[in-house]
Amino acid sequence: MKRTLLAAAAAVLALTGVADAQTYPWKPTKPITVVVPWGAGGSTDQVVRLLGKEIEAAIGQTVVIVNQPGASGSIGTKSVLEAPKDGYMFASGAAKDLGTYPVTGLLNTKLDDWHLFLGVINASVMGVNAATPFKTLDDIVKAMKEKPNGVTVATAGINSSGGAALGAFAQAAGVQPRQVTYDGGNPAVIATAGGETQATTQLAVEQAEMLRAKRLRALGVFSTKPLELEGVGTIPTISSQLPAYKATDNYFGIFVPKGTPAEVVTTLEMIWKDKIGKSEALKKYATQRGAIVAALYGEEAKKAVMPAIQEFAWGLWERKEAKVDPATVGIPKP
Repeated sequence: MKRTLLAAAAAVLALTGVADAQTYPWKPTKPITVVVPWGAGGSTDQVVRLLGKEIEAAIGQTVVIVNQPGASGSIGTKSVLEAPKDGYMFASGAAKDLGTYPVTGLLNTKLDDWHLFLGVINASVMGVNAATPFKTLDDIVKAMKEKPNGVTVATAGINSSGGAALGAFAQAAGVQPRQVTYDGGNPAVIATAGGETQATTQLAVEQAEMLRAKRLRALGVFSTKPLELEGVGTIPTISSQLPAYKATDNYFGIFVPKGTPAEVVTTLEMIWKDKIGKSEALKKYATQRGAIVAALYGEEAKKAVMPAIQEFAWGLWERKEAKVDPATVGIPKP
């Protein structure tokens, strides 16, 4: 009977190209919780609140966003992993983090334990406090070489996007910055803008307002292409200035644990196919905050996120920051 319902819903979608609350196979009877494993206002929090609104509009049920920061995102993610897999609790964040928790030893889970529903690509930026003497990427590299552990860089932790970017940057440049960690990207950015630290490698979406206000200065973006940020201009890539750095794309979205009922997963796939990629709110957010809309799910999503997972996992291993060999948890060397 369940297979028949799912097939019927899929057939309606194929014929009309449009799904609504009447054609989705899942009819939630209570609010859905999405756990953001970072502090309020950060990159994950921003995009998940937009995605939550799209899901609400599609299925006619409330989506509640709960911030549960701690241990580089692993505490909130673990709470979802251990909750009943009934479709009423999802996780969220960067897929790169989700895929490398077993390498850092923070959480015993792997990418195959989850269904991925991606929303955007976010890129980290090397942003410095405007009062620092660092005008170019070369300036901060020289300072880090002259005084190991002397340049303070704020991140949301080793497993965060900022922590990953900083680790890869330090390895490529042959430098040793002093990482100062916070409970989320937003607090890390605020700390840098306020002069508590000299730099941050958190995401563009978290730094955008401080960059526009000229409290932070962007020296480079950790992405495959230069970043066009409204009110700031073009931010060059780190790799164009530091060829040893290899850029990968960092995908963010909502994660549904395997074992969740099939009708829940199918409903989300239908929403992603029909609505998320066309969301005007998501497009506006991306333009204003320096992100790229990337509405992917299923095998396509898994394939898209693997390069960043591989680079981060093996970078941790080579820098002796990992607790587990990536090869032993199914992450091939890039």
